Amino acid sequence: MKYLLVLGDGMADEPIPELGNRTPLAYANTPNMDRIAREGRSGQVQTVPDGFEPGSDVANLSILGYHPARFYTGRGPLEAVNMGVDLTDDQIAYRCNLVTIRDGVMQDFSAGHITSAEGAALFKSLQEYLPEVKLVSGVSYRNLLVVDRGRGAEGKAPHDIVGEEIEQYLPHGEDAPLLRACIEKSIEVFADHPVNRDRLARGLPAATMIWPWSGGKRPALIPFQEKYGKKGGMISAVDLLNGIARYADMKVITVPGATGYLDTDYQAKARYAIEALKDLDFLYLHVEAPDEAGHLGSLKEKVKAIERVDEMIGTIMAGFDGVIAVLPDHATPIRLKTHTRGPVPCAVLGKGKDETEVFSEEAAANGSLGMIRGDLFLTELFS
Repeated sequence: MKYLLVLGDGMADEPIPELGNRTPLAYANTPNMDRIAREGRSGQVQTVPDGFEPGSDVANLSILGYHPARFYTGRGPLEAVNMGVDLTDDQIAYRCNLVTIRDGVMQDFSAGHITSAEGAALFKSLQEYLPEVKLVSGVSYRNLLVVDRGRGAEGKAPHDIVGEEIEQYLPHGEDAPLLRACIEKSIEVFADHPVNRDRLARGLPAATMIWPWSGGKRPALIPFQEKYGKKGGMISAVDLLNGIARYADMKVITVPGATGYLDTDYQAKARYAIEALKDLDFLYLHVEAPDEAGHLGSLKEKVKAIERVDEMIGTIMAGFDGVIAVLPDHATPIRLKTHTRGPVPCAVLGKGKDETEVFSEEAAANGSLGMIRGDLFLTELFS
């Protein structure tokens, strides 16, 4: 039996008055997700355990069966491995955003979704002044800061504090003095950098500083095939998901045109998924776009992203005969522009049928699958 899990990042939401008090998922035109619910079974998944922040790192680890209480060390090391950084036992990798701060307030957690080339140029300049750490540029605003013999520090995710004063959220802990010194140096180096001068001239926000957060040492995940007896693969455009897959010895499939943003090539992902499933027993197909739309607070873009995920699913279903599951990892409500905890809807085709007619948060709450603990979801799916 072949298994496909489609993960619409941040796809869940709250009822919105402009949509007749429906959620974007309930409002969007999703005939293929509705078919999965109508011809299959629905339920809810508690992807974020008590005591953890509702981040994509924690939620996706959980869905893949790696309980965060045992396996989660931080977001940084998960992204590091996919960026070619082989951490030693005494290194800590911090996720390091390029952000826009004005008058001490977090204005933009992505510096206007700065390009990868611009980010690399900023990091190259900054590295010259920070020999005590290693800076690794990644995709757009998503970068790394690696500390040798790191002791750890706590820091808030920048997408959780947009519009707030940053002082209370700056790093604290044993590595905090070093990280704060790096932040201060970035403010100085970036202030009149050619990249920022050019962005401002084009009416784009400048990257005013770095924001290190969610550091940790490399985790030790049980290989996916050893855990489930199935050959697994991952399609995603973000380092986080591909990093989890690499630590779990899953096959990472790179899709040309997959960007991790609103402009990602959904149909290319569908084509590569169909091809990958010829060799794999299980494929985890992740799409970042609904989450990005949620962070932007764009209702139009979120509905559009959900509908394009549905079209992608339709393309795959035309050429796939196996078990299909669809769910978000967490909600990213338009109203809040950040993640929230709580159960998310799921639907599964190929494991029986219940009375659910559509795929939505409300409908799934009454489905026959009931409430499934996140780290047991795949065990249930494969049973």
